[in-house]
Amino acid sequence: MNIKVVALSVSLLSLGMAGAVQAAQTLTGSGSTAIQPVLTKWAATYKENTGVEINYGGGGSGQGIKDIKAGQVAFGATDKPLTSEELRKDHLIQFPAIIIGIAPIVNLPGVEPGQMVLDGKVLADIYLGKITKWNDPAIVALNKQMKLPDLDITVVHRSDGSGTTFNFADYLSKVSPEWKQKVGADTAISWPVGTGGKGNQGVASFVQKIVGSIGYVEQAYAVENKLAYTRMINAAGKVVMPDMKTFQAAAANANYGKAEDFYLILTDQKGAQSWPITATTWVMLRDDAPKATNEGVVKFFRWSLTSPKAQQEAEQLAYVPLPSSTVKQIEGYWKSKLGL
Repeated sequence: MNIKVVALSVSLLSLGMAGAVQAAQTLTGSGSTAIQPVLTKWAATYKENTGVEINYGGGGSGQGIKDIKAGQVAFGATDKPLTSEELRKDHLIQFPAIIIGIAPIVNLPGVEPGQMVLDGKVLADIYLGKITKWNDPAIVALNKQMKLPDLDITVVHRSDGSGTTFNFADYLSKVSPEWKQKVGADTAISWPVGTGGKGNQGVASFVQKIVGSIGYVEQAYAVENKLAYTRMINAAGKVVMPDMKTFQAAAANANYGKAEDFYLILTDQKGAQSWPITATTWVMLRDDAPKATNEGVVKFFRWSLTSPKAQQEAEQLAYVPLPSSTVKQIEGYWKSKLGL
């Protein structure tokens, strides 16, 4: 699968809720681009097995929230959860669908995937515009085995409302008091420096093209596009690689059962093996949508959460499937909120 060319022809904004399910054979969704690679894979397999088509338009978490609130889609996806108060206000429910890992990516001559090491403070200072050269002493100190060039750093960030941005900025807020004070964390923030790309694919594309650039993407985009992702120093002070093992280590701290409406943030988790920018993608439904609409969405995500084939497809793209205990909690949530 070539993530760079994922495109769907459906016009989401032209669809009302009545069009969200067409003859019970087509479901529409929009939102998180972090989940888009695996959701696209799942959709192809699900259609092959059931005949039901899933048209997912991406657009970023902000778009997904906007579309589901307006009843333009059957489901939205976001990497920033909504509070229970927000959900109730707009007749929404949400549940986790997958665990993701967000990784810094760089474009430097001779630098291979997983070769460079960064830590939270250095990453925050780069995005604050305080570190502007790749041979800055703070970067050199973390990469003594590398000869770093006297090259300007081009910062790339998201231009759209993004849950990936929320988790990235949330992590920086936890490791940098200056970032927390000056910038904070949300799906859209006032960036101190940099160039904006639309969606994970937009950031990946900019970093591919610009020598000396740095960005952040969901790890599937880094792997599929052969981008030079970095290692990170985590909360335990250990150097870790963005991979299934470290995402799983961070996710092991997740206890969704104690979180109302599954509201839980996974950045900067404890543990020697934990990847520091681990996150969740949630799916949002309207509790006042036609029953056939929600039945179709729930059937699809029940399959994606429980099917060995779907789990295998997720793992092949470096996503972490949810544990069976969490899936049982989600099924109970569907029953209590939707009667399904």
